[in-house]
Amino acid sequence: MGKNGLTSSHRANLTERSIVVTGGAGFLGSFVVQQLRAAGCVNVVVPRSKDYDLVQLEAVHELLVDTRPDLIIHLAARVGGIGINREQPGTFFYENLMMGAQLMEAARLHGVDKFVS
Repeated sequence: MGKNGLTSSHRANLTERSIVVTGGAGFLGSFVVQQLRAAGCVNVVVPRSKDYDLVQLEAVHELLVDTRPDLIIHLAARVGGIGINREQPGTFFYENLMMGAQLMEAARLHGVDKFVS
């Protein structure tokens, strides 16, 4: 076992895979992307919300067609400060629910091997 708990065969497997990390520019996601790249993963895609609005099903399908991932690590979420969360809790709940559910279903339909959320 390596220091990150992965055997060399697991690392080699990931290095050859296409990996999409939604939320990969955020606090947790940027750390995950950094660790993947440090482990030798060269095909790590971090979609940006300006390019793919994951609340919209069409954008989710477009992302999967454009990137053809083997693995999706879903860390994206719409968040705000305390004030906006109090003013619009339903909006945040709906958008985060839709991102996760639509991405998971689209991944299934597109034959993505693994989905981690």
